Amino acid sequence: MGFWSAVKNELIDIIEWMSDEHDVMVYRYPRSDNEIKNGAKLIVREGQVAVFVNEGQAKRHVDLEIFEPADVFEPGTYTLETKNLPILSKLQGWKYGFESPFKAEVYFFNTTRLTNQKWGTPNPIMLRDPEFGAVRLRAFGNYTLRIKDAVKFLREVVGTDAHFNVSEISDQLRTMIVSRFTDVLGESRIPVLDLAANYDELGQYVTQRIQPDFLEYGLEVAQLLVANISLPPAVEEALDKRSSMGILGNLNDYAKYQSAEAIGKMAENPDQGGMANAAMQMGMGMAMANQMQNTFGNNQAPSPSAPPSAPPAAGAAPPPLPGQSSFHVAIDGQTYGPYDFNTLSQYVQSGQINRDTLVWKEGMAQWTAAGQVSELGRLFGGGSNMPPPLPPR
Repeated sequence: MGFWSAVKNELIDIIEWMSDEHDVMVYRYPRSDNEIKNGAKLIVREGQVAVFVNEGQAKRHVDLEIFEPADVFEPGTYTLETKNLPILSKLQGWKYGFESPFKAEVYFFNTTRLTNQKWGTPNPIMLRDPEFGAVRLRAFGNYTLRIKDAVKFLREVVGTDAHFNVSEISDQLRTMIVSRFTDVLGESRIPVLDLAANYDELGQYVTQRIQPDFLEYGLEVAQLLVANISLPPAVEEALDKRSSMGILGNLNDYAKYQSAEAIGKMAENPDQGGMANAAMQMGMGMAMANQMQNTFGNNQAPSPSAPPSAPPAAGAAPPPLPGQSSFHVAIDGQTYGPYDFNTLSQYVQSGQINRDTLVWKEGMAQWTAAGQVSELGRLFGGGSNMPPPLPPR
C-alpha cells in the first residue's frame, strides 16, 4: 500500500461495509497495518455483524476454556472506545483508556438469508421399490442458508480469508445435504409413485437431520425444498406406456372409436391418398374389434338379464343338423331365434324361457306354450313318454 493510501486510512474514522454482492458472506475491512484510530465510528447495518480480532489472535477464556475473538457488534452505530472494546482493551493492557491507534482486524458478516442455493444428486440413488423392484432415482432442489454464529464461522471456516463467498463452501454443504437426503429417502421406504405427495415432508425431515451438521460451521439451513425426484428416462418411458394402457381402459371400445375416427377422416379428405390411409385405419380398427370380440365374447354364457340374442345374419352360421328342430321364441312381444335344443336348454336353465313361453317351428299351426310341445317336454322335467292324465270317474 502506498504512502498516501496509508495516510488516508489514518484520517478515515468511519468503518462500514456497503456492498450489493449478495453471495459474499464475510468481508474483512482493509486498514493500513490493521491500525484503527481510537474514537472511530463503526456502522453495522441490518443483516450484518462486525467482529474485531486482535492481530489475528484469539483470546483464551479462563472460565470456559474456549478461544474467542475480541468483540462482536450487532447492527447499530458505535464509537470505538474502551467501553465498547472491553476484551480488546484487556488484551492490549489498556484498561484505563488509550489515545493512540490500536491494531485489530474487523470482519463484517452477512447474516441475511442466502436464497436459491442449489443441491442435487450427482449420481442416481439406488433404492428398492415395493412395486417396481430396484430403481435409480435422481433428486434436486434448493435451500436457504444463513450465518447463525459469526464467531464460530470465522474460527471454523473463514480463517484469514478477506473476501469469503458462498461458492467456497457450497460444494461441501451440497455433499452434506445429498448424504442426509439419501439416508432419509432410503429409510422412509416411500413407493416411487407416492414420492410426489411427500416432497414437503421430505424437505422438512432432511432440514432437521442436516441442521446439527451446519451448526458445527456456525451456519443454519433456514429452508430446504425438494423440487423433483425422477426416474431414469428408459424407466419413465415404460411407465408412460403403462399409464397409457390404463387410460385407454376398454380396448374394444377404443378400437371402435378408432374406426369411427378413421371414417371421419375419410370423409374430410376425399383425395385418394387420404381415403386409402383412412380406409386402412378403419380396417385395422375393425379387425382389432373383431379379434377382441372373438377372444372375449364368443365363449361367454348367455346373460341371465338379457333376452335371447337376435338371429345371426344370413350365411353367418351353418343350418342345424338333420333331425334337429329349431324353434322361434316369443318374449315380451318380440320374436327371437330360431334356436336348437341345446340353446333352448341354456335359456331354460337361466330362467329366460319357461313352460309358458310361446314357441313355434315349421309345421306348427300356431304358437304353443313350450311346456305343451312334446319335443321340449324333457327341458322341463317331462317328455313325450309320460302317460296322459287319468280320465275322470
